[in-house]
Amino acid sequence: MEPQAYHRPVLLEAVVEILSPAPGKVLVDATLGGGGHSRALLAGGASVVGIDQDPDAIAHNQPMASDRFQLIRGNFGDLPELLGSTPYRQVDGILFDLGVSSHQLDQPHRGFSYQLEGPLDMRMAQAGPSALDLVNRASLEDLARILYAYGEEPASRRIARAILQAREHRPIQTTTELAELIRKATGHRRGGHPARRSFQALRIAVNGEMEALSRALAASEELLRPGGRLAVISFHSLEDRQVKRFLAGRRSLVAPGKQPVVPEQREQQDNPRARSAKLRWAVRQETET
Repeated sequence: MEPQAYHRPVLLEAVVEILSPAPGKVLVDATLGGGGHSRALLAGGASVVGIDQDPDAIAHNQPMASDRFQLIRGNFGDLPELLGSTPYRQVDGILFDLGVSSHQLDQPHRGFSYQLEGPLDMRMAQAGPSALDLVNRASLEDLARILYAYGEEPASRRIARAILQAREHRPIQTTTELAELIRKATGHRRGGHPARRSFQALRIAVNGEMEALSRALAASEELLRPGGRLAVISFHSLEDRQVKRFLAGRRSLVAPGKQPVVPEQREQQDNPRARSAKLRWAVRQETET
């Protein structure tokens, strides 16, 4: 499999410029995916720790493993514990590339896409409760809360009621079944597929993404050496707001600018999934004594 067939790295040039890989530096790619960012960082001479909870990502990148590239399977929310298994207690840079990968979206059996027929799964780690469990067991109030909080879906209660009514007859089992149910509940709307927000919300809930991000951001402050850099790529407003608030509340992490880095028009045209990407970054300051 060619590297870009798995996942095309977003904002690659900006990430390399910010993290400035060089011999002697230790960088963490905490959301490894297809390994595109890690390849570029390794090419710059740095040592890289690649972390991903998806066993597919670990297997895909295994041929690259070397003295300078260590692979760890785990959730980036557990970053201190995961780095504790390495010789590195502090590092020169950390990258979080949030959300779902192209590979995960394009594999129907993973259940992330509302456009491809597959089982309702959405588990990045391929373990634990799935979207099927959530959709068929959660209460009306919990479903509505998840859809509104994580998908910013204005029709959250209407969709939740439709889900409960449908599952009274039989369990909702496939992605396209759920997507069609949502389409009927909301009606045709402009601005993308009517199931997009709900699928995002369910995926975030199933994987505990916002909680993991909160833990990972807090950990990064302690894991970076003075002068070390944190780079976070987000793809929706919930993630971006959380990152922005975190950086605004930290004295030891200073963001160089208020505005995020976004893909240039050429990258957006070449890779449509990059269009919503926002990159915020910060530099670890000397610890006050």
